[in-house]
Amino acid sequence: MYKDIPETLRRVVEPVVRAHGLELVDAALGRGPTRSLLRVVVDTPRGDGRVLVDECAAVSRELGHGLDVAYTLEVSSPGVDRMLAREIDFERAVGRKVALETREPIAGRRRFKGELVAFDGAVATVRGDGGDTRIEFAAIERARAFHPIDAPQKRKR
Repeated sequence: MYKDIPETLRRVVEPVVRAHGLELVDAALGRGPTRSLLRVVVDTPRGDGRVLVDECAAVSRELGHGLDVAYTLEVSSPGVDRMLAREIDFERAVGRKVALETREPIAGRRRFKGELVAFDGAVATVRGDGGDTRIEFAAIERARAFHPIDAPQKRKR
């Protein structure tokens, strides 16, 4: 999540992303098959996930020039079923179906699915089968919102 991006990494990546008119959603260092992997997720200022491939490529090229060659770089957009990493992502997702995972169990659970019915900047309220669950933003390890897709209508015969 955005809040977990190391400050040293954020200082390198975020100015490049902003210079391209985009917002940094997430950046994470991981292990690739042969060398370290840097994954960067960017979005438009509208938060609609409509980042063009050319925009991702431009950010990747510019970041690649400033990084050690020991990294494999991957730049992408959040997509339709998007990750929620920043407070603004949660604000925009109110009313959508979400899946959250917490850092520590809450009432014996770490995974919650349902509708995100509220977010006040510090607490997300998820309405699931067992009612409403209030989850502190700082307690969320990862989250995803799902695009509302209507089921196809069956043809009448």
